[in-house]
Amino acid sequence: MVERPMEERLIEIFKREKYRDLIARAVLSNRRSVPVDFADLVVFDPEFASALLEHPDRLLTMLDAALTEQVRIEFPEQSGKKFRARVRGLPEALSVRAIRSAHLGKLVMVDGIVVRATTVRPMVVRAYYRCRNCGREYEVEGWRMAPRCTNPRCAERRPAMERLEEKTEYTDFQLLGLQEKPEELPPGQLPRTVEVALTEDIVDTAAPGDRVTVCGIVRAASDFKGGAAQGQLKMRIEAISLETRGKELESLAISPEDEKEFRRMASEPESYERLVTSIAPSIFGHETLKEAILLALVGSRQKVFPDGVRVRGDVHLLLVGDPGTAKSTLLLHAAQIAPRGVYTTGRGSTAAGLTAAVIREQGGGMVLEAGATVLADMGVCVVDEIDKMRPEDRVAMHEVMANQTVSIAKGGIVATLNARCSILAAANPELGRYDPYRPFNENVNMPVTLLSRFDLIFVLRDEPNPEVDKRISSHMISLHMNKEPAEAAPIQPETLKKYIAYAKKFNPVLTEEAAREVQQFYLQMRSVYERTSTVAITARQLESLVRLAEARARALLRDVVTVEDARAAIRLMKKSLSEVGIDVETGKPDIDVIMSGKPLSVREKLTMVLDVIKKLQQQHGYADDNALRQELQEKGLSKSEIDRILSRMISDGRIYSPKPGTYRVT
Repeated sequence: MVERPMEERLIEIFKREKYRDLIARAVLSNRRSVPVDFADLVVFDPEFASALLEHPDRLLTMLDAALTEQVRIEFPEQSGKKFRARVRGLPEALSVRAIRSAHLGKLVMVDGIVVRATTVRPMVVRAYYRCRNCGREYEVEGWRMAPRCTNPRCAERRPAMERLEEKTEYTDFQLLGLQEKPEELPPGQLPRTVEVALTEDIVDTAAPGDRVTVCGIVRAASDFKGGAAQGQLKMRIEAISLETRGKELESLAISPEDEKEFRRMASEPESYERLVTSIAPSIFGHETLKEAILLALVGSRQKVFPDGVRVRGDVHLLLVGDPGTAKSTLLLHAAQIAPRGVYTTGRGSTAAGLTAAVIREQGGGMVLEAGATVLADMGVCVVDEIDKMRPEDRVAMHEVMANQTVSIAKGGIVATLNARCSILAAANPELGRYDPYRPFNENVNMPVTLLSRFDLIFVLRDEPNPEVDKRISSHMISLHMNKEPAEAAPIQPETLKKYIAYAKKFNPVLTEEAAREVQQFYLQMRSVYERTSTVAITARQLESLVRLAEARARALLRDVVTVEDARAAIRLMKKSLSEVGIDVETGKPDIDVIMSGKPLSVREKLTMVLDVIKKLQQQHGYADDNALRQELQEKGLSKSEIDRILSRMISDGRIYSPKPGTYRVT
């Protein structure tokens, strides 16, 4: 192959209208690179395209030269500037796990998630040195040791060489950590990461949490840990092009035939029931929970109002229940069929692991490393046993659930990362089994600030029932004998995953009828206050109703929210409120159980105790324990209630004990 004729032939590619437009855009935006689709190279010259994969260093230089020449012809003022052809779209993507030494020096394409990114630094491309004795100048490629002067008169003296800063050429340089996707991780394996080196104008085009496709040349680099001394190096990809896949679900290829099939499925009479039944078919019953999980997987659209206020579209779901009620299995299945799902447990997670960590890189600087919620951006993050997290780690979930961002201010790094994901969580009752005679917030070891951010909360109780027990046992035995449920799932998991990804492209809007239905339910629940003096529902639940109704319309591939969708959302909300938004002492609906942790009956008793302490304090300077208890018992409080209220008020800091047997208001 004669190089010059090939370079002349390669110019023909860049004379096409498509690339002339790309060249014009690059020049106007002051960029030095033009994207080149590998498919165009295959059409132009299959042999050249095939050789490019095997010998990228030599052939990419020829491609760059042809591009630079075409730029010089069209834009003479750009003469003297070198342009880069950034090849993209190779026929096959390689996984991070599959990179081997056989790929060294080859052109590959790798998909993954950016988990960390260093700061952009200058890198020497060409250095110039001058001999301090004779003044002779030398040119050195890259950052290497200063050469020795070749002048015979300087050979013996070995004078020092000075670097000419004004002539030295630099370029931008950045290192990324590219990790394999969570959904492609083999079971039981730790995710692997490969370094990606970015240069010139593709630096800072990707941030931690972004899903990217990198085309580049595999190199061997020193790991700076002593391995290089024994000939052990690490893999590094020298990026030729980097495409940020953003947050769309391109990993699932949905063909036009798939779209037709999905629309046919959605138009069938019982399509919604088929979708719900396809969620965890090996789990018997729990239809309401499966419906809620389906809506959480589909979600609704994020809204941005004219004043810049953002309202999340993702649905947060919490399952609380007795051991053996299939909470973990349901959530694990949700993470598997979600187009983008990350599974973690509360006991095995820290605040940094859930959000983002600041770590020290080898060069001494600090870099951000994305955590579970950032990696699950535009997807689902499943947190099993969320009640087992340490309180200081659980605080990190507040911002993620409310604002769907992760803010970091550590080690000189101040950044905000996107974490637009649904949180599906499970928790066990604090005393082992759920006690229906205690308020919900006392059954679960979680702060009310976190509980109030969930759209739906369901309680799963394991109550013996001969009829139900027989059906469950028959289902489980059939499953173990036949290795599949007696009734197979109407929609297979892979198809369901694609269907959910396709449904996420729809952005349904509320119709007047649906909006009226939701508003009437909200006003009806608010009017309970006039009869019971308790708040049955808040504006947070109103937003949740809208989200759920939009999610159901999305699941059925509709652009509008109908009355049916609104009624389904109301039914789910009623079920959730009937389990958690009830004051167990009075039986009245009271959303303050999860909003503030103190239902009306508790607030009334706290106020009563506080008033008695204040009255005794004004008379004697303090409230005597015996006198206080006697007066409270006359008002109808039992001994156990008084003990519980006093200990709670002391822990809340409302009262204190100046000496044993006395109380004062703080």
